[in-house]
Amino acid sequence: MPTPHNKAQKGDIAATVLMPGDPLRAKWIAETYLTDVRLVSDVRNIYCFTGRYKGCDVSVMASGMGMPSIGIYSYELYKDYDVQSIIRIGSAGAYTDRIRVMDVVLAEKAYSESSYGKAQNLDDSPVRYPSKTLNDCILACAAASGRRLVTGPIHSSDIFYREPAANDSLQAEIARESLLCVEMESYALFHNAAVLGRQAACLLTISDSLVTGESLSADDRATAFSDMVLLALDTAAALAAGKDM
Repeated sequence: MPTPHNKAQKGDIAATVLMPGDPLRAKWIAETYLTDVRLVSDVRNIYCFTGRYKGCDVSVMASGMGMPSIGIYSYELYKDYDVQSIIRIGSAGAYTDRIRVMDVVLAEKAYSESSYGKAQNLDDSPVRYPSKTLNDCILACAAASGRRLVTGPIHSSDIFYREPAANDSLQAEIARESLLCVEMESYALFHNAAVLGRQAACLLTISDSLVTGESLSADDRATAFSDMVLLALDTAAALAAGKDM
């Protein structure tokens, strides 16, 4: 049955969902890479498309920005639509010069100061982990295609605009946890997957560096995001074929 936030019917959404933040990026992915595409939900203009890639069903649905938003959509996908795996595909800002703009990062854990877990089920751990089997499948697909991946811990922040007085505390967290980059959704996604016994992973393209000030041009963003999207799609096809799981 549809939910207040998703009008798709049971069976309209594939077992694996790619989840960018931007609804227009979800539309671009579906129209560029999938065949037999259907728009199955557009509630609040949060688009969800289902189509075929390499002969396998796959869905692409936007998450919106921030943990409360991805928290709603991912929870419903897992619980109400029997989705087994969600791969977040997004952009991130680099915290270190050890990673470059256009690098693709696979999150090994998500550290956050968010209260999402405590509010959701009284779990106040600051760290959430992706699914090892799903990460292993992504790594295998990257190796098979010759794609370079950086792996490591990431920061899932509730804050985009942080006042200068909070910077010292942030820098201490970055150093203590060896955080590679910052985004705003994965902690909640990993939490929901753990609560509901499902799979979750996060791929991020570095779109700008908070160290060097470098950022991607519009053309470079399209190329870099394409590499990440194709890796996620190859992983979805491998999951559908029963590989590496």
